[in-house]
Amino acid sequence: MPETPEIVRRTTCRVCESADLEPILSLGLMPLANAFLRSPLEFASERSYPLELYFCSACALMQLLDVVRADIMFRHYLYITGVSATQVTHTSSYARALTERLGLGPKDLVVEIASNDGSLLRAFAAAGVQTLGVEPARNLAAEAAANGIETVAEFFTHALARRMRAERGKARVVVANNVLAHVDDVRDFLAGCSELIDDEGIISIEVPYVGDLIERIEYDTIYHEHLSYFSFASLLRAAESAGLAALRIDRLPVHGGSLRLTLGRTVSGHAPEVRAVEAEEQRAGFTGIERYRRFAREVLDSRTAFVSLLERLNAEGGRIAGYAAPAKGNTLMNFCRIDDRLIRYTVDKSPRKVGLYTPGAHLQVRPVSALYAPETRPDYIVVLAWNIGEEIMKQERAFRDTGGRFIIPIPRPQVV
Repeated sequence: MPETPEIVRRTTCRVCESADLEPILSLGLMPLANAFLRSPLEFASERSYPLELYFCSACALMQLLDVVRADIMFRHYLYITGVSATQVTHTSSYARALTERLGLGPKDLVVEIASNDGSLLRAFAAAGVQTLGVEPARNLAAEAAANGIETVAEFFTHALARRMRAERGKARVVVANNVLAHVDDVRDFLAGCSELIDDEGIISIEVPYVGDLIERIEYDTIYHEHLSYFSFASLLRAAESAGLAALRIDRLPVHGGSLRLTLGRTVSGHAPEVRAVEAEEQRAGFTGIERYRRFAREVLDSRTAFVSLLERLNAEGGRIAGYAAPAKGNTLMNFCRIDDRLIRYTVDKSPRKVGLYTPGAHLQVRPVSALYAPETRPDYIVVLAWNIGEEIMKQERAFRDTGGRFIIPIPRPQVV
């Protein structure tokens, strides 16, 4: 697809600027994973964009080169942090642990970039800490502000960081959870984070870990919003470009497997335990292209197995619905070319999504109650938000107790 005002194609790596980029996997032309449709009248005008993965041999970053304009993807956003109980527990425990570890109090400022509905910052505010959010989605920024969290409704840049520092002073903590992967100019973003903190301040960043993505064949987490799929090596290289050192590394189960990297300004360089993780990653093969080529082959096998399962169950007379309407589910359905012939509809707990249609596959999003109505009850539920599958299956125990079955599609489909 040629460049248009909506999409630009990079020619160099966004972390190290190398031009040594190898194609890994093409998922084809796809609509934006969060571009839900309001009615069937919009189906014909739906836009699609290339979704293709490349590997940088210089810094071990897997990435998209086709960059859709950020305001198209993020000015109005439907993913809400506070909807999932798993995510709420994760954020609140993190805020509590960080407050206690750093001894944060009323004089300290915590800035969160991509603060969503303010769920995390509310946990800090409850402990008496000053907070400030940055959230470009105007609908979410307004919701956070209505709940008492001051929020700047702009895209974060180094220039914005300078302005925020002049107006609010230095921050003790900058949090950037699940946003760095969305950013095209990674170096400018991290330089802005560094601009905000005081000399003793820290930057806490969470990103989905490419090692988990590859090992668990989590190809559905690939979509246009996720421009970068960070290895530990590429994440360290990005930090170094902004003059930052890794003080601590944590592995997390959230979002199918994530890294939390704690960064700061120090002349002593990365902590020894961080270097140990880097060496472990090299031994596992995540810094070389061959492991990524094998991943591409495993993705194709996983797709074949999933589609074959759905076709067999349908041929046997089974009725299948989806559970949840996450971005990952839309990548899964579009890559597997699934429509309402194989999965009749999906349900979601978010009232913002109910009544809409999923991008590409055009499944109607219904309330969870549809799973129990006699005329719409399925025999099987595909857990599209498999990363919180245990939470979903626990909530819908009544469905299983009355004969229903769940399908977990990733890494390879299984009926449970």
